[in-house]
Amino acid sequence: MNVAIISSHPIQYNAPLFALLAKSALLDIKVFYTWSQSKDALFDKDFGKTIQWDIPLLEGYPYEFVENVSKNPGPGSFRGIVCPQLNQKIKDWGAEALLVYGWNYQAHYQAMKYFKGKVPVWFRGDSTLLDETGGLKQTLRRMILRFVYRKADYAFFVGENNRQYYLKHGFHDDHLFFAPHAIDNHRFGDPTGEMRRDAEKLRAELGIGNDDIAVLFVGKFEPKKNPLLLIRAGLQLQSPSVHYVFVGNGALERQMKDLTSEKNTFHFLPFQNQSQMPVVYYLGDILALPSQGPGETWGLVVNEAMACGKAILVSDKSGCAVDLVKPGENGYIMASGDTDQCVALLEKMTKSWEYTRILGEASRRRIASWSFESICKSFEINITTHTQK
Repeated sequence: MNVAIISSHPIQYNAPLFALLAKSALLDIKVFYTWSQSKDALFDKDFGKTIQWDIPLLEGYPYEFVENVSKNPGPGSFRGIVCPQLNQKIKDWGAEALLVYGWNYQAHYQAMKYFKGKVPVWFRGDSTLLDETGGLKQTLRRMILRFVYRKADYAFFVGENNRQYYLKHGFHDDHLFFAPHAIDNHRFGDPTGEMRRDAEKLRAELGIGNDDIAVLFVGKFEPKKNPLLLIRAGLQLQSPSVHYVFVGNGALERQMKDLTSEKNTFHFLPFQNQSQMPVVYYLGDILALPSQGPGETWGLVVNEAMACGKAILVSDKSGCAVDLVKPGENGYIMASGDTDQCVALLEKMTKSWEYTRILGEASRRRIASWSFESICKSFEINITTHTQK
């Protein structure tokens, strides 16, 4: 069965999945990338630098970049991706089903609209209701979204918060199918042990002792991720055996470094490329994601850290929290913006290295089923079943 996949650009989290799908005995896929300018290195305004991923993103599966004729190309706006040839290319390829990643570009929406009623249209996204505050603006947005999603027949939800979002916007429960958000668990599992050895060296270089506990923040230094809350909590805790490692870049970087300049338990590493990320996780013991939004959807850094066997402290504004973190088993969920609670939970999680390790091992077990193989199986079973009806 020919399944056309529409995605804006090659993404490090999707490429291995597409390569796995390309081996499927049930589906023949082709990925149509709509931001044709993304063939080159991309400038990330939040990281403040050009990003060139160092793992292959275009190997192992068929794909095509469709010309984007937007006057201001990019994923920042609805009119940033305009592909007049997209629908015809998909039609000529012989698509029997359509899987769309994200609707909020003109090319993607027009494809959903065109193919609705011709072939089954499947949707994949990770939006949640976590940022909703009520009011007229929200009511209008919900009306628009319900109209948009009428152009899709089915949706794959990544977790419970995402499922609730789809239900609120017009999907029926029997048209929703679970396909978990996932990363390459095998690669982050460090099967050779090389990443762990490199992490031990990095810990030593940073001055983190074998019996010390390292709390990691990984991501963009931006208000949405709220790294300043973790800094305030760490400054209050003031434990000489607990270190904080902030990995990334962003607008808050100068402020973060100024606040911690006289503290030798706070460390900063610049943006790390994908091949180095497992090393980053293995140098730490706890991953903290204190996001406050708006716009924090899932938090795949949590998947990555769990695959490396790390304890998790995550805010309730992260879409993954209710699915991936079982309080007291593999970590804790904190109220977004609550510094005092963050301090209390950090104190509990860092009471002993042994306890932190127990939480981390539970993370590794819990994340095992959140895999690319599970996504692929869901795609295969549900797309073929509902296309044959």
